[in-house]
Amino acid sequence: MSRLVAVTAPRRTLGDRERVALASAYVTALADAGLVPLVVPPHLAPEAAGDVADAVVGLVLTGGEDVAPARYGAVPHPELDAADTGRDAIEIALFEAAQARRLPVLAICRGIQLVNVALGGTLFQHLPEERPGPINHADPHGTHELSIAPETLMHRTLQTLQASVNSRHHQAVRDLAPGLIASAWAPDGVIEGAEPASPDAPWLLAVQWHPEDFTGDALFRGFADAVR
Repeated sequence: MSRLVAVTAPRRTLGDRERVALASAYVTALADAGLVPLVVPPHLAPEAAGDVADAVVGLVLTGGEDVAPARYGAVPHPELDAADTGRDAIEIALFEAAQARRLPVLAICRGIQLVNVALGGTLFQHLPEERPGPINHADPHGTHELSIAPETLMHRTLQTLQASVNSRHHQAVRDLAPGLIASAWAPDGVIEGAEPASPDAPWLLAVQWHPEDFTGDALFRGFADAVR
């Protein structure tokens, strides 16, 4: 059986050259889980999403830029980071193609935000102003505790109701999309994990933290089990 999974990536400019720039930690985590990552460049047209989805057994949506507020009917906040509308378009198309084919999806950091927007939810564009609290979610070296809802896919996958996770984001889920439930939260109430409300939905776990860097391999092993 194929072990090939699609993995999205940002674009970065180095000197005068634009490059596809996926952090190697994603590749290592997926390979360690027995999967073969296929990096999908953000330059692809949305029309290519079906061909990608037909070639793989799962999809990983990775971190990166802010999702364009126009996608959820909002006016850009002054602290909005530069959005990549091309990346938004191909990744939403990939997610929709994966859902249509019932492919497992693991969505990380920007990924949870993209999934929420794709399904009709909204985002806090800048947590320090729109939802101030005691946790600096944008601290690149910070960690915070995580509470996990019992009897959820998140709980079954991580095998715990409490965890400590890294936190480096200034945006987060505001209004959860129809069809999703929150399954993990930071102590200040910010949604850190989401999954389908229906047990009959395709396998989907969306997390706000970066498991490829910090919390071990449970999420990647769960994803690998789902694609087999």
